[in-house]
Amino acid sequence: MNARGRAPLLALFAANAVSLTGNVAALVAIPWFVLQTTGSATKTGITAFAGLLPVVLSGLFGGALVDRLGYRRTSIVADVASAVAVAAIPLLHSTVGLEFWQLVALVFLGGLLDAPGGTARAALLPDVAARAGWSFERATGATAVVERFSRLAGAPLAGVLIAATGETNVLWIDAGSFLVSAALVAVGVPRPAVEREARKTSYRRELREGYAFLRADRTLAVLVFIVSLTNLFDAVAMIALPVLAHDVYESALSLGLMTAAGGAGSVLGALAFAAIGHRLSRRAVFTWGFILVTVSFPVAAFFPPLMVLLVAKTISGLASGPLNPVIDTVFMERVPAGMRGRVFGVTQAAAWVAIPLGVLVAGAVIEAIGLRATLLLSGAAYLTITIGARFSTALRDLDRRPELASEEAA
Repeated sequence: MNARGRAPLLALFAANAVSLTGNVAALVAIPWFVLQTTGSATKTGITAFAGLLPVVLSGLFGGALVDRLGYRRTSIVADVASAVAVAAIPLLHSTVGLEFWQLVALVFLGGLLDAPGGTARAALLPDVAARAGWSFERATGATAVVERFSRLAGAPLAGVLIAATGETNVLWIDAGSFLVSAALVAVGVPRPAVEREARKTSYRRELREGYAFLRADRTLAVLVFIVSLTNLFDAVAMIALPVLAHDVYESALSLGLMTAAGGAGSVLGALAFAAIGHRLSRRAVFTWGFILVTVSFPVAAFFPPLMVLLVAKTISGLASGPLNPVIDTVFMERVPAGMRGRVFGVTQAAAWVAIPLGVLVAGAVIEAIGLRATLLLSGAAYLTITIGARFSTALRDLDRRPELASEEAA
């Protein structure tokens, strides 16, 4: 495929890379800001909850809107609006002052605006991949590499910037990243043909169609159920790691390094899947990958030297790298082009529904039973769920490669 065919795919990758790097930096900066100003793990959990709940709400109700507005247009508008919301945090902090409730409201608004943009860019991927002549395994693997590399770059960058200049500068970078992402999509990614089709059905009907499609496909439904359960305990780690860095390692940089170690391993895992994923058993990659992800929980629970924990995070990251590509490939194969916004939105909401609950209660659980016990219990539960997935009959269809659903099926 010539350079012209690859250009939209590269522009989409670049937009994701810029936006995700800023988001990962904010994931380090905002919890650290709350811990520094309040010293409360509970308030840190509340802030994380405010950023994650709108992802669920946007997925539940915004997917049909993404289909109606168009994937490219939604991506651009959502990025610009998110830039404004995120920029308001350092602006208020540096001028009139920022109350905790205001921070929570702005984090909520930023998440509400950001989620449809991510759904829209995911919906754009099959078309730009086809234009470039890439297989779905290669495209989803490369997308995962971009996502995971963003953790590798964004997290330590945030730790360094926090140590050198303070948390607010990281948030300015995050706001700027949304504007760059919007520009890349606007200039480099053409509208898919499906966006030009007139919408003749009601919003409510399209919303119901997304839910019905997901319920009707048992394999997709089980995938989402497993991911939702494991995300609950991943959410605990989102609060536990900042607390671990603050209380045990006493350094924002250690938090950045832990996040980056997981990102480095997952980049390698995603790269491997992009290269040879079409030759592998998706079911084996999915189930064993989830089982190996649990390695970091018991290691972190014993507060080892930082280098030991970084090795464990790298191993877990390596195992997690192919997971999203497997899931995304299956969804790209099974979901008709005209329904991507609806189905992807509902899927994101269902998969993420446990995350706000996890981060909301994680801080309180840590304060009640201690960090070590929280990590050990979370790891045991995570391992139990993923071993159960190994014996799920619905996941046998992961290795079936059906024909891509046609446009008419929408």
